[in-house]
Order: sequence, then structure tokens, then C-alpha cells
Amino acid sequence: MRQKTRFVCVSDTHGYTPSEAGFKLPAGDVLIHAGDLTNNGSLKELRRTMDWICKADFEIKIIVGGNHDVTLDPTFYREHGQSFHGQFLEDSHHCLKLITESPSIVLLRHEPALIRLTRADGPNTVFKIFGSPYSPSQGNWAFGYESNDAAALWGQIPIDTDILVTHTPPQSHCDQKPNGMFVGCAALRSTLSLIRPHLAVCGHVHEGRGYERIRWRGKLTKTETETQPEFDSVDHATRGVLPPVGSKKQSLVDLTGKRDKRLDNEGFSYPGQRQHDLAERQPMPSASPGSESSAGVLEKASPRNPPSAHLSLGAGSPGSSSRDFDYALQTLRKETCIVNAAVVSTSWPHQGGKRFNSPIVVDLELPVWQDNHAVANG
Repeated sequence: MRQKTRFVCVSDTHGYTPSEAGFKLPAGDVLIHAGDLTNNGSLKELRRTMDWICKADFEIKIIVGGNHDVTLDPTFYREHGQSFHGQFLEDSHHCLKLITESPSIVLLRHEPALIRLTRADGPNTVFKIFGSPYSPSQGNWAFGYESNDAAALWGQIPIDTDILVTHTPPQSHCDQKPNGMFVGCAALRSTLSLIRPHLAVCGHVHEGRGYERIRWRGKLTKTETETQPEFDSVDHATRGVLPPVGSKKQSLVDLTGKRDKRLDNEGFSYPGQRQHDLAERQPMPSASPGSESSAGVLEKASPRNPPSAHLSLGAGSPGSSSRDFDYALQTLRKETCIVNAAVVSTSWPHQGGKRFNSPIVVDLELPVWQDNHAVANG
């Protein structure tokens, strides 16, 4: 059984609250913030942002950092903090604690998590999510990586990921600048073509705000999976239409078939998982490019095998095999919806003044975990 789950997606709020940005936060089950919570990572900005996020009525709030959230990248901040805050440096540990102290908030630092919604009045659905704050290096900003490290970095995403949250968009999808350049990450797009998640949420490129539905080409050949020909694996991409800036209409992306065509993606990660066998919430360790940290979220999820094992699928559900996941990947996972949820709609120097977008609301059908639990114990 599946149930509609409503995701409210934002990114690049840069320290502005919903009231300052001119919108009221829509109701939903899960809030996703895809990074740049602040403009320069100060504790004051983080407090302002976390205040409205903590008060928002969502069962779970998923957060990743962004390149402007410099204090959330302790290694970077130790080396470059003075260029942002002079002699009055912030305590990165305190900044991270401010985000993680709320039980409803899940901070993902390049790691996976299995999320199970349990509210009595909620959808009671389950999904595997991977979140990462990294974006291609451009100037002196946090969470940057060089192009020659990109394939290994994104190769750590578990292949059975249902929902992906990254600060950077993939190349050629929701990443176009006003000059026409596509500035997203080519390696991330390549990885998307293999994983084919249901939903991929990003930000970073303010002008790329919107969504695209990507139809993947059919079964990949052995040679193609080895070389990751992500440009060739896209059958076609359809850019969605959302209300214009300033509109009072909700920016809704329906993937359930109620208003628009249902998402053609059946390859869920945990169709028969014994939910009670999974570990409960644990402390979150720090992560860095190339590391595989434990997931400390509502339920523990295994990190993926090393990048060389692109289809070895060590992060699947118990009893699953590489062959099973090959089938799900190449036969069932046919479509992905990519959402750039940037709230600030212009980039520095913001010619004509700053303008703001409203959140993007995504309705997605997901498996009901209670049914899985009943089956496992039946």
C-alpha cells in the first residue's frame, strides 16, 4: 500500500524568514531545506533560521548545509573563518548543536538515512534519503570540491536511495544562469542516471528554481553502466510550470496522478523491510568528502559500498541481491523529478533588489511502513 506524502521544499533562504520573504510556509509532512540557511554562517543567522524551522509543524525536517553555511563545515572554518568573521570567530560545534538539538530535525552531512513517519494523523510512510551539502568549488566557500573528486564523492550515494537532497543541482537540470550557462555538477547528473531516485531536491543556483521531470532511457548495457554515460541515459526532460514570482498560488508539483501524470518510478528501497530491526536515533558524527559516516537519524541506514562498486548494492534491504536491484534500477525506476527550491531568486549583486520565491510543494506516493511491519510479522 502507498500513501501520499507531502514534501515542502526550500533552499537558499540566506537568513531570511518566511515572513520576510513574503510567504506563509505551506502545511506538509516533511520539510526539506537544501542548504544556504545563512548568508555568512553566523550564529545569529543560524538562530533566526532555526527558530522558524523548529516552530514549523512538520513531523520531520531534513536539512543539508550549503556553501554559505561556513560554520557548519568545521574543517573549512578553522582555515578560513577569519575571512568571514574576523577575530570574532564562531564555535562550529555550537552552531552544529543548534541545528541538531531539536528531535524533529535531521541534519544530513553527506550520508543516508531511513525515515519512517509515525504520526497518528500522518501518512505512515517510509523512504531512504541521502543528503549532502557539497557543491563545486567556486571561490572561498564551504563544502567545496574539485571536479576530479566529484565522481568519487557522488559515488558514495547508496544506489537504493529514494530521495536525494543536494545543495548543488545536477548539470543541465534546474541550473541555468541568466547568461545561459548550465553550472550544475556533471558527475552528480551521471550518478542520478544510475540511481534514478523518485525525487532530487537542490538549490544553489537561484535562477534555476523550478522543477523538471526526467524520463530515463531503458535498460542500460554493461558498457554503459561502467562508463556512466549520463547524458545519453536521459530519454527526455520536461520542465514544469509554476506560478510566477509574487503569485499567491501554491507552487505544487503533483507526482501522484491526481493533477498531473503519476511519477513512473516503482523501485522503492524497502518494500519488505522489518522496521523494528532498525536502530533508533544516534549522535551525528562529522563528515567530509570521501568519508562514509554513520547515519544518525530516526532509523539507521547503511552507507553505500566504495565508489567502485557502483552496482554491488551493499546498502539494500535484507535478503536483496545485486540482481534484484539491477531489475529495480533498470526496469522500475523510469522517471525522476528534480526540484530546485531556491527561495532567494536572484544572485549577488541582486540587480533591481532581492526577490523571493515561495516554497515548492511536492506530493509523492510512498510505501506505508505499517503494512510492511504486518507482513514481516504475519
